[in-house]
Amino acid sequence: MELDLAFVKSIRGLLKVGELVTVFVALICFATATVSTYIAATCMEFFVTAALLLLYMFKLNKKFTFFFWPLIDVLNSVIAAVFMFILSIVAVSHSSAKGTLGGGIVGLLATGLWCGDAFLLFRKITFNQARTTANLEK
Repeated sequence: MELDLAFVKSIRGLLKVGELVTVFVALICFATATVSTYIAATCMEFFVTAALLLLYMFKLNKKFTFFFWPLIDVLNSVIAAVFMFILSIVAVSHSSAKGTLGGGIVGLLATGLWCGDAFLLFRKITFNQARTTANLEK
């Protein structure tokens, strides 16, 4: 397998790494506050974002062509942003524990990164052209 370091250095790659770091920090904050209701969703989003980052880094999206990966990535970013926004607002507004409060604030930062990622990728997806990877890597 070859490693695509150009993706990691691109804007989308940096957004994915930023999403991964912020959601990991939120996960650690929630874990230190021992609030299990927030840990489950944060952990799930951490693993899904890590899987998509590894998929693009190892160019597995070009080997598994039976999925339209950019659309899956957009849907994941939108769903993750909605879940994390709701979770973070609830964590910030209903908690007095510092770990939960910190996790909620970092979760709001992750929400912004997911929204930016979804916007950039959705802008590149065109449904009136043929599906090629050359259109998406520009």
